[in-house]
Amino acid sequence: MDLKEIQNLIKFVANSGVAEVKLEMDDVKITIRTTLEGNVTETTYVQQMPAQATLQQAVAPQQIAPVAAAPEAPVVENSHYITIKSPIIGTFYRKPSPDKPMFVEVGKTISQGDVLCVIEAMKLFNEIESEVSGKIVKILVDDMSPVEFDQPLFLVDPS
Repeated sequence: MDLKEIQNLIKFVANSGVAEVKLEMDDVKITIRTTLEGNVTETTYVQQMPAQATLQQAVAPQQIAPVAAAPEAPVVENSHYITIKSPIIGTFYRKPSPDKPMFVEVGKTISQGDVLCVIEAMKLFNEIESEVSGKIVKILVDDMSPVEFDQPLFLVDPS
């Protein structure tokens, strides 16, 4: 089961109104829990089972908890901005390591190919590069926060 299938399963369960779903396949165990009150909270545990007896350790469960969507800003105000979105689910980091400076700040001019942030997914750190040139107008996610696939991360003024 790949990451895209897990994302689709999470969305399906969240929209179905079911409180909990457990799925076990050959090498993967998934548990998705939701609460049906005013705020929806999803907790997903993905555990990969050892494929061979020679493996030293099973992979630890990964917890993916989406952040509640922030209220959207007026469309008219941001219509000329380009939104840079997360290409994967994971944990958003604004700097390469705790002792290093931030990749970008509000007001910084960026070029195509500049690294904007790092998203950790399944213990892999993925550098997210800018596909546009412009000026960072707003950073929409807090450092060390979980992000979802296609979640807006940055607003860029291309002018």
